Amino acid sequence: MKPQPRRAVVAAAAGFAAAAAYAIVGALQILVWNPLAAVPGATLGQIRAEMARADQPLTANWVLAWGMSGIVLATVVLLVTIIRMNSRVGPVVAAYLVLLVFAAPGHFFAGFGPGMSLADTFLVSGADHAPWGMLLYVVSAASLLALIVLIIRAGRSATAHAVRHG
Repeated sequence: MKPQPRRAVVAAAAGFAAAAAYAIVGALQILVWNPLAAVPGATLGQIRAEMARADQPLTANWVLAWGMSGIVLATVVLLVTIIRMNSRVGPVVAAYLVLLVFAAPGHFFAGFGPGMSLADTFLVSGADHAPWGMLLYVVSAASLLALIVLIIRAGRSATAHAVRHG
């Protein structure tokens, strides 16, 4: 099977968009939407001020580092795909699925500190209060299933090719 550069670049562009959206939604979930959902009726400024008074600041460093690392990795895959111009679609899709699968544990660890600070300050659960965190985990789980299917299909294709030409 010959490389399909145009399809690979389109797949890389879509993968980049998905990974970047995941990172942005994940950061907003941890730093904005979850605190607002955990403390209904309060503004984000009020929540941050109360957390700072309780010596439990809502720091963004790890969250932004997590989000930026995902975007940087997604950019690398996109650039390599564009520069090579002979990439196959399957490996490009697989690379982005791997990024989306591993985004979930990264999101959990990036959000753990802010979630615990929120819990300690307002005596609420440290779990997600806004629905977007669960949506991100569903996206990662679906990406894992898609990756497994892609691997199985590639294995079957390779076996069929070996039988025909072996």
